[in-house]
Amino acid sequence: MNIQILPFQDEYIDDIWEIEQKSHAHCWQMMSIFAWQSPMQCNQVLLVDGHVVGYYYAQNVVGEISLLNIAIEPSYQGKGLGRRLLNGLIDAAQQQASTIFLEVRESNVAAIHLYRKVGFIEQGRRKNYYPTETGREAAVIMSYDLSTTETSVHS
Repeated sequence: MNIQILPFQDEYIDDIWEIEQKSHAHCWQMMSIFAWQSPMQCNQVLLVDGHVVGYYYAQNVVGEISLLNIAIEPSYQGKGLGRRLLNGLIDAAQQQASTIFLEVRESNVAAIHLYRKVGFIEQGRRKNYYPTETGREAAVIMSYDLSTTETSVHS
């Protein structure tokens, strides 16, 4: 299995949109997916044998990176690719920022577990942040301190 993490290109957008729809109950709007070429964006895709199977959207604002969206094609989940993509973000952020922040649904236990395993720390919660089928749920705010990590030492 040949795995690559590469910067976004226009040719990947249709695959990203398809993964977005399959991966999230409340997916981003199509225009958000296609508006990836901002100067603050630092977005990447994960390719397996040349096929897009994951991506992340991140934004660098004054030396702090916000992970806005991350997804792995459902048929590829559970194979360590989410962790690989997250480590790709950490590697890419080393030269650009001091901290990575993210928000995750409190019900997304698998993602929270992965973030903690990689080294993210919970900073707090935003009540009633995300919509659900029956109302709203809290967002768990997490951060990763890049100043304490050397490139490629995270596991």
